[in-house]
Amino acid sequence: MAVIKYTDKVLEHFKNPHNVGELENPDGAATVGSPACGDQVSVFLKVENDKIQDISFLSYGCASNIATGSIVTDLAKGLPVEDAKKLTWKDAVDKLGGLPPVKVHCSVLAVDGLRAAIQDYESKHLGISHERAVDESFLLDELKKVIHPGLGVNIIDAKLVKYLRFQGEGDEKPGLVEIEISLEETDPYRHNVLEEIHEHLEAIPQVQEIDAKVVEY
Repeated sequence: MAVIKYTDKVLEHFKNPHNVGELENPDGAATVGSPACGDQVSVFLKVENDKIQDISFLSYGCASNIATGSIVTDLAKGLPVEDAKKLTWKDAVDKLGGLPPVKVHCSVLAVDGLRAAIQDYESKHLGISHERAVDESFLLDELKKVIHPGLGVNIIDAKLVKYLRFQGEGDEKPGLVEIEISLEETDPYRHNVLEEIHEHLEAIPQVQEIDAKVVEY
């Protein structure tokens, strides 16, 4: 079994994570991921004068999950809300001095948790709705959170997804997602990518079945 090597910065944030805990009466809060899938993070924040005055997180998962929750909350604290929305998984990875390729998805989860908590704040306090209809466009955006560890980019920008169809109400099989993704048989991250696709799509209540096919072209 391959040994996963972490940078000193990752180990530092894993052993002594910052901003851990649940804020009392947060202005925004969200939980993303699932313990059943291996990783989950909850983010809580307080906002004053359109800035993130305080932020914290709770994590269920591996060292990378804890470290990225720590660094993302560090990066977001004190930022205007609009600037915090612009933080990316790459920002987190860079600040940690890198992550093992198979653990990059943890940084995506941490940033997703931050954005979801901001959306919760905007919904409760600003009356901004973030609800979207579940269709191919929605699913494409969700799949942009799936990073190919070897390429270091998401599977949409890497043009690995060759076909995507979602059957909605009125179709033959409502809730069915059909997806074709181009991955070589020898791709060492093939299993990781397919697993991430299922985890992200299965988290969407409207998705009832996933038919994922691997193609080589």
